[in-house]
Amino acid sequence: MKIRLIEEPDAEAFLNLQQQLDNETEFMMYEPGERDMDLEYRKKSVKQYIEDPRTAVWVLENESRLVGFLGAFGNKPRRIQHRVYLVIGILQEAAGQGFGAKLFEKLDNWAKYTGIHRLELTVMAHNEAGIALYKKMGFEVEGTKRDSMLINGKYVDEFYMAKLM
Repeated sequence: MKIRLIEEPDAEAFLNLQQQLDNETEFMMYEPGERDMDLEYRKKSVKQYIEDPRTAVWVLENESRLVGFLGAFGNKPRRIQHRVYLVIGILQEAAGQGFGAKLFEKLDNWAKYTGIHRLELTVMAHNEAGIALYKKMGFEVEGTKRDSMLINGKYVDEFYMAKLM
């Protein structure tokens, strides 16, 4: 397995990875078939990720196939340029093997280098594996978004979690 920053030619594979994650887990934002599959839009998005100094996306690659990612998405307003919002997804075939921690190590190094002070994310309150990983990597629960999502007809809480560098 290899971890590297996303590149422009990865756009289609990245879109396919996100679609596969949508089908494989309920812990992602989108339901199966809901994600916009416009490849041209995705190509533009990947290019923007690469060009924005406050944004970075690492991909987890196995034999030329993307099996996971961690994205740190920055902000333009000066008052919030010190923070990034995180999104992570790892396919089941690569889960539980320590790759999530390795992705977060890349993130920490990048955040220190770029001067990012605050890392933040939300996680469904019943995502025990995700919460365990985030706590292991130094994140703390800051609050609860009650009934934040509607999944299979049931409201689900999310935790706000953050880590200060």
